Amino acid sequence: MDKVKILERYLPPDAAPLIGRWIDYFKCEFKISRNRGTKFGDYRAPHDGKGHRISVNYDLNPYAFLVTTVHEFAHLHTWNEHKHKAKPHGAEWKNNFKKMMQPFFEKEVFPPDVKQAIHSYLSNPAASSCSDLNLYRSLRKYDPQKEFVFTVEKIPAKALFKIKDGRVFRKEEKLRKRYKCIEVKSKRIYLFSPVAEVELVEE
Repeated sequence: MDKVKILERYLPPDAAPLIGRWIDYFKCEFKISRNRGTKFGDYRAPHDGKGHRISVNYDLNPYAFLVTTVHEFAHLHTWNEHKHKAKPHGAEWKNNFKKMMQPFFEKEVFPPDVKQAIHSYLSNPAASSCSDLNLYRSLRKYDPQKEFVFTVEKIPAKALFKIKDGRVFRKEEKLRKRYKCIEVKSKRIYLFSPVAEVELVEE
């Protein structure tokens, strides 16, 4: 099947042809991957006879899939220009990400709130990756609603919640950027991102 037709299932349709051309131009192995809880996408530089490899989680909404795809292609382009001399999310990568995002801004692919969040993200040197909370929250609005799933910041203080592996925690106070939470069984303290997805547990 034509790669553009496949990409249209995951990306905003107007974005698919250009991503298809990038895959060919950069001679990149592009893989649509299973969900990886810790990351949306991944870039691997050429190594051991293998060329550039990019993978993006299959279950992202179209805007998150596109932002992640451009993020990883910006890593590839930066590697081609600088090899290991550039920092992973340094000025060179940021500049390439900006340039490579421009065609999608011109096509008006993104809703205004996501476009604004991307602009803010790129002007903020402290935000090193797609873990930027403002951008993450904007993209999340376009996810299909999941029943019974909440983010840590949305549940009440002292509420119990469980994570995917079944462990149960109690939400405590916010410490700078993360929430202090206590695992009920071990009494150990863990720090959770405000946007970590969890399931509420009845007392």
